[in-house]
Amino acid sequence: MPFSPPAPPAFADCTPRQKAARLVSDGLAPANMVVALLLLVGWHAGTSWTGLGWGLFAALFCGAGPIAIIALGVRRGALTDQHIRVRRQRIVPMALSLVCVVTGVTLLRVLGAPGEVFALVVAMLVGLASALLVTVGWQISIHTSVAGGTVMILLLVFGPRVLPAVLIAAAVAWSRLVLRAHTPAQLLAGTALGGTSALTFLLLG
Repeated sequence: MPFSPPAPPAFADCTPRQKAARLVSDGLAPANMVVALLLLVGWHAGTSWTGLGWGLFAALFCGAGPIAIIALGVRRGALTDQHIRVRRQRIVPMALSLVCVVTGVTLLRVLGAPGEVFALVVAMLVGLASALLVTVGWQISIHTSVAGGTVMILLLVFGPRVLPAVLIAAAVAWSRLVLRAHTPAQLLAGTALGGTSALTFLLLG
């Protein structure tokens, strides 16, 4: 029988543990982490406001675009909420988001973006495409996929000093488990997929 996440209760009706999980899940949502990571890597790549600008430009396609697509779907009633609980509802917004990221990759290459920013967006493209292929038949966790990829990229860019960032991925997995949004297998698979896809950055960076 396919896994079907339950509808979350109203925030006021949640237990303190559930409220904490909701705050973590919303605050560390995939799009938020993508934008933050692009800004960090952009700054590192350019060591100036120029690098930050490249990160912000990439975030328009990898973060703002997908956010707008999902928001529009929720407004029209085609999607359950910003986290899209129902697997079959994820296919179209993920595919449209893929188009946004491909557009971003193309423009970054044509405009001569810093190598690290370009490599990061390509890694995000690989991760999103892989997650979409899995989602067609199974509800993998996009939250932990992005969190796992984020931690791997941070380690590749900044080295062992950011090892505590692993706690970010752990917190995201904990929140999704508490909210019963995914099974442990879906959370682990998402983390593995994100971390593996992030290795594309190492090949291109």
